[in-house]
Amino acid sequence: MKVSGETGATPTAPARTGRPPATSSATLERLGFDLFTRQGFDRTTVDDIAAAAGIGRRTFFRYFASKNDLVWGDFEGQLVRLRNLLDASDPDVPMMDAVRDAVVEFNRFDPADVPWHRQRMELILRVPTLQADATLRYASWRSIVTDFAASRTGLPPSDLLPMLVGRGVLAAAITAYEYWLADDGAALTDLLDQSVRHMADGFGRLG
Repeated sequence: MKVSGETGATPTAPARTGRPPATSSATLERLGFDLFTRQGFDRTTVDDIAAAAGIGRRTFFRYFASKNDLVWGDFEGQLVRLRNLLDASDPDVPMMDAVRDAVVEFNRFDPADVPWHRQRMELILRVPTLQADATLRYASWRSIVTDFAASRTGLPPSDLLPMLVGRGVLAAAITAYEYWLADDGAALTDLLDQSVRHMADGFGRLG
């Protein structure tokens, strides 16, 4: 049965205008970061990001469980990478040298990705509403270094020394990142190398 104006031909869908829908987590991250820069993290909603990407809210949640998760990206995958770097270290290399090498390599980025990583870390380290989430994620990162120190020393991860290594290396890495964010000309890998090296030396050579 036809209605007025209908023909026998199959109707065509109206052409889509505007931004094509985003179909990758990387695209959503960059759209989100752009909105965070313009609107602020707290004022940007999941709906804002989905609209900018040309997708629905439901599709956004296929990629990220929350707005916070978008900031952290593939954090679980990166934790696996850190553990693999430590596990692959030469057992003849001193423990703290192996940790320093792994942390530096873990934080080595293609130059094209450095601006995005800087923006990510500015959010993580400077947005108050992300701090509770950061504490939980830092604990996961720290436990990998603690476990490595425990395996190298033959001590349980709950022993003072492995715990100190895990917490000390995390503090050294965060300090290097804070310095890097304040100095556009600094090289992140150099700062991480220096920071972990100073921590490993116990600051004994500095005074």
